[in-house]
Amino acid sequence: MEQAQAQLFINVYPSQDSTNQTLWIFSGSSTASQSETIRTGSGSNTYGLGGDTWQINTSDNNGNIFDANKPSDTNFQLSPLFSSANTNDINSILSRIPGGGKTNITFAANATNTPTITIGSVSRTISHLFLDDDDSLGDDLGIRASGSFSYSSGQSSAWTGAGLINKPIGDFHAGTFNASGNNRPQFSSGAIRITVNNQVIPEPEEYAFIFALFALGFVFFHRHFQKKQQRQAATTS
Repeated sequence: MEQAQAQLFINVYPSQDSTNQTLWIFSGSSTASQSETIRTGSGSNTYGLGGDTWQINTSDNNGNIFDANKPSDTNFQLSPLFSSANTNDINSILSRIPGGGKTNITFAANATNTPTITIGSVSRTISHLFLDDDDSLGDDLGIRASGSFSYSSGQSSAWTGAGLINKPIGDFHAGTFNASGNNRPQFSSGAIRITVNNQVIPEPEEYAFIFALFALGFVFFHRHFQKKQQRQAATTS
């Protein structure tokens, strides 16, 4: 989703193609604050250092982003969005790319691409999402890449694209969740903001349909009111 840069964003929606999946859209850019490493999905599942994993701030829903079926140190495979099985999700984003968007929700042109993180001159596919429930300290999230790599303080960082994991939207709390200060990963000098939407990306047709119903109801009400006034006028004349 188009937002101010110098910050990293993740927008989460229910998949329109599968009720058992959630759609994760990555956007934004930042700068690495320290030198660290991003691991692969086949490596350690532990929280580890702040190189590729972060904690939700306790000020956001007490740090709890998970609501049901809470994960424990689990790497969820992140399937790229661009697949023949994901036509509804793809169309929802394509219809909102700048220049073709039909609502105030717009996405960058690369939103349907394979989820990718770039730090400095190195780009890797975001192959997995690390999720871990930790009610006392703030739930843990992270990314795992197709190949491990190290990055250095001061390098530019950005992520793009979208993918799906096999975890339904009902397993998450809706709302906005942040990782800032010591909670954020070192590839970001600013906060990471995750917004969980419990409704699918609204279709332009839905807005048009609602507006049409409202307009039709207004016409019926107006005609009914006119006829009532005419009857009252005829009775008093």
